[in-house]
Amino acid sequence: MLAAGAVVAVGAMVGTGFAVQSAVAATTDSIAETDALRDAANLDVEQLGSHAGILEARAVKAANDTIAAANDTIAAAKGKADATELASSVAALGNYRLLAPERVFELADRTEAHVAPVQAAVAQADKIAAAKQAEAAAAAAAAAAAAAEAEAETESSESSTGSRPSGPANPSGAQAIARDLMAAQYGWGADQFGCLVSLWDRESGWNVYAENSSSGAYGIPQALPGSKMGTAGSDWQTNPATQITWGLGYIAGRYGTPCGAWDHSESAGWY
Repeated sequence: MLAAGAVVAVGAMVGTGFAVQSAVAATTDSIAETDALRDAANLDVEQLGSHAGILEARAVKAANDTIAAANDTIAAAKGKADATELASSVAALGNYRLLAPERVFELADRTEAHVAPVQAAVAQADKIAAAKQAEAAAAAAAAAAAAAEAEAETESSESSTGSRPSGPANPSGAQAIARDLMAAQYGWGADQFGCLVSLWDRESGWNVYAENSSSGAYGIPQALPGSKMGTAGSDWQTNPATQITWGLGYIAGRYGTPCGAWDHSESAGWY
């Protein structure tokens, strides 16, 4: 019995040791799990804080970049396009440091949406202005060309007029008759008289009876045939006034002026 009791006592003690050890192990495990949970919780807080900082930094950069680009567009639109809505959106985004990142991103997107139509309007205005500038340049070039052409014609006319002959200051005979008739009938002055004198000097020497033996041309204006001058008077064979009257009419109808007839005679050898 004593031996049996001793065995029972030892067994009880042994059993009690196992129970104590199991309890200690369980407590230790619980403490470890609690520490792990605490550490995990602390890590999540740090990660969340880091994420919030990154998001805020991104919002600040987005705001600054968007505002800079929008301000450039507003400056380019001055006098060309309406940038009122874009300017209003930029003003709202300018308070980005007081706003949540999500709101900053929203305002940045809205501002960028206003940028595109303003830029398109500026491009259209520039296109129209360039077209007007090109049109004005073309008109100026055309005007300059016309002025240059007119100047060249004036110089040519002056050069031609300067080379034309002058008539006698005190004509007599047939030449005096011609001077009076051309002034009275056509309003031609001394400049045209010089051409007429030289023209008929070449044709007939102002001889009322001059006749070209080869062609049959006759009289002061060398009418061909001479009988044409009969339309001016029946005395066309002997009267210088009749011949001159017909000759002036022929020149006016064919060449406009005596100098026009002279110029043709100079270039062609006849009139």
